[in-house]
Amino acid sequence: MIYVPVTGPDAARALSLRLSLAPVATPRESARSSRRRAVRDILLYGACGGVLILVLKLTEYRFLVVEHSVEIYGALIAALFAGLGIWLGLTLTKKKPAIIIKEIPAQSADAGPFVVDQARVDQFGITARELEILGLIATGLSNREIAGRLFVSENTVKTHSSRLFDKLGAKRRTQAVQIGKTARLIP
Repeated sequence: MIYVPVTGPDAARALSLRLSLAPVATPRESARSSRRRAVRDILLYGACGGVLILVLKLTEYRFLVVEHSVEIYGALIAALFAGLGIWLGLTLTKKKPAIIIKEIPAQSADAGPFVVDQARVDQFGITARELEILGLIATGLSNREIAGRLFVSENTVKTHSSRLFDKLGAKRRTQAVQIGKTARLIP
């Protein structure tokens, strides 16, 4: 080490520099004790920092609770009532499923093939062509498709349909089909 004499205002600075650059471990200390000392210093500084943070947090908490207690309690009560209101709203406005029960008469399998009730056909005064058109309406065909199948014009199908609706007392095609099935005019 080379020592350079320093005089004047820089002397104090050089002295503090020399003291701060003092070696951490003397040559006599072993490496093991040097590590112990470093670990001890780190743990000591860590514990002091932890205590300081704990004191600051307690002070902050105490300030928060003491100074703003009314606001905190008000916010907690508001959150409680908001949650309760949402739960009640969802519970009370939940739609209950509607169960609709409709009895539909089932046809027995041992009854055999469908047979038109001729007494009902005579009662309604339905012609064979109108009965045929009713059967085609029941299959879901349009007037144009029925006309193509029967080799007649579409106007002829409309005329037969309107007379059939009048005889059955129906206003729509679906209503005519329903009446025809109930009266056993069509399967």
